[in-house]
Amino acid sequence: MTIMVGAHVAGAQQAEQKTQTGEQAQAAAKKGRVTLLQRLVVGAGVDKIAIDTPQAVTIIDQEQIDQNQPQTIGDTLRDVPGVTAIGSDRVFGEAFNIRGIGGAAAADESKIIINVDGTPKFYEQYRMGSFFSDPELYKQVEVLRGPASSTLYGSGALGGVINLTTKDAADFLAPGQSNAVRIKSAYDSNGTGLLGSTIYATKLNDNFEFLGMGNYRQSDDYEDGNGDEIPGSSFDSWSGLAKGTYRFGDGNEQTIRLSYQRWQGDGDDQAYAQTDDNDFGTVDRKVTDQTAVFAYENPASDNPWLDLKFQLSYSDTSNEQSNASGIGMPNQLFDDSDYSYKTLQARLENTFEYKTDSFENYLTIGTQISHQDREAESISGIQPGAILFHPEGTENKYGFYAQNEFVWREKLTLIPGVRYDYRDTSPADSITGAEDSSDDAFSPKLAALYKLNDNFSLFGSVAHTERFPTIDELYSSSGPGRTYPGGRTASLDLEKETSNNYEAGFAISGYDLLRAGDTLQLKTTGFYNQIRNLISTNPNNRSRLPVPYYVNINEAKIYGVEVEGSYDAEVFFTRLAYSNIRGEDEETGDPLTTIPAQTLTTTIGGRMIDYGVEYGWRSTFAAHADTGFTGQPTAGYGVHDIFASWKPTDEKYAGFEARFAVENLFDKFYRNNLAGTDGKGRTFKITLAKQFGW
Repeated sequence: MTIMVGAHVAGAQQAEQKTQTGEQAQAAAKKGRVTLLQRLVVGAGVDKIAIDTPQAVTIIDQEQIDQNQPQTIGDTLRDVPGVTAIGSDRVFGEAFNIRGIGGAAAADESKIIINVDGTPKFYEQYRMGSFFSDPELYKQVEVLRGPASSTLYGSGALGGVINLTTKDAADFLAPGQSNAVRIKSAYDSNGTGLLGSTIYATKLNDNFEFLGMGNYRQSDDYEDGNGDEIPGSSFDSWSGLAKGTYRFGDGNEQTIRLSYQRWQGDGDDQAYAQTDDNDFGTVDRKVTDQTAVFAYENPASDNPWLDLKFQLSYSDTSNEQSNASGIGMPNQLFDDSDYSYKTLQARLENTFEYKTDSFENYLTIGTQISHQDREAESISGIQPGAILFHPEGTENKYGFYAQNEFVWREKLTLIPGVRYDYRDTSPADSITGAEDSSDDAFSPKLAALYKLNDNFSLFGSVAHTERFPTIDELYSSSGPGRTYPGGRTASLDLEKETSNNYEAGFAISGYDLLRAGDTLQLKTTGFYNQIRNLISTNPNNRSRLPVPYYVNINEAKIYGVEVEGSYDAEVFFTRLAYSNIRGEDEETGDPLTTIPAQTLTTTIGGRMIDYGVEYGWRSTFAAHADTGFTGQPTAGYGVHDIFASWKPTDEKYAGFEARFAVENLFDKFYRNNLAGTDGKGRTFKITLAKQFGW
């Protein structure tokens, strides 16, 4: 498995030029234009294209990111089946849901693993989002749906994994060039949003290249489809990336990468509850997210027993909040306070390769070690110091994993895998009534894919994973109050959440169907996920005696189907993403409130090849949902967007790019059933970019 890669797939031409370890990926790219299911997957084991992966996986490449003109990472995921950006469109309120797992409530962040260049990103705070960054920093987003991803990324990935990859200098340096500068600006009418971005890439010699990048983005409060302003949604943010790549050894195939990225968002008079409409007043926030990565890769192409990857990374996400106002009750929750998560990780793995005339085998063995500090402090107010409901503590994880990929005659692929994690936690001295805790988790899986012929394949998998209780779930406490007369204590007896997931599906490929060079790809996945020992806040809120803050109370089942497909010809293309997910509390029979509405997204577009023009119409249809974020029914809706791009083919305009879009074309008033705020009204977007190279 490759944790850090160089230039990634960015459109059909780059995909064909990229050196791929999977011969099937090369052959598919040559048969026609590269569809979304022919994009290269690097996060599921040995590199392979999405349609040949026995797991539901979606790749959003650079071209699609640019086409979406996103303001948040959630904007890049809107065409991915089974994935929803939840909470709100506010930059401080972004969280994610995969296959009905993940909500805006505390601790749900641990059920989905998010990585930036292989670095785990985690943040949890009352009524705030969990991920803070700018989409301009990234060239690819990988979404691996389902707990089978736990083998490679960590136990507890009940929903799945989101991998984000930052840009590289090689993405901007044309053959024969040593320097490149790219300048980009964008405008968003809803909230008067502005973006300014500058990239400088240089190749100092055959061994070393460097990329430096700076972005500024801002927006006023946006409006919904009724023209009502969403208060506390304005922001200013700065982000940057510095990334150096050094290549050496035989054929320059060994690589060292060192990168640092930083995102800082400021917002005055922000809605305290960023993920919903609850009127808890306002607060000033300054959120800073930093990621530093050192990575070494040695593919050793002449040695089948050596394909080594090592990574050392550091993540720091902090929030400084002050000037709270409009709050109805004096509580340290709303005082001036600082919160942060700091994580140091080391990861080492090697892949052993063995090939014969009839089969190939790739065995990946690795270890992952991390240390996390959770910090929180109330600076002023009636009770400065420790924040009981956001307890401080440390967590150490030690993971060991193995995954084997056996491919027989390019027809049958078998992927067994197993992971063992050991975790220990320690509360801060300020947390009374708590003690150290330790536990282990086991995550086995087996996935298989069989190609009946070049056009049809079947796949399936079974996976088990276990999620540790978080520091928040273990050590949160509170004194007596109106809701809990006896108060709440640390929850030291919590059991791990467990998941047994079953998947089955089929994939269809077709070439030269209506005209030479066209391509059709379709992948359908059905899944059934059985979850035990679900962790929830204690419902026993009438007790006069102290009760644990969290308890294991629920058993649930989540099941559904996802369809992802595309047709691509020279002058015409279409894409679709469909998901229908159901979830039920097996003890009560009630539907789960984290289940997204049945959703269909379609895109129909065309190209004017001689002029470098691409245009299209995207529609998103969501069905009526009986439950969701608020626990109340949500009406169905249809939202339509139009978009166009122009990349001139005339040499004198080389490097110029223009994009235009109108989102929510008919100014529809709507709300996603997993969102806490109304959706954006009509929005005009325009992006202009120019690249210079020498």
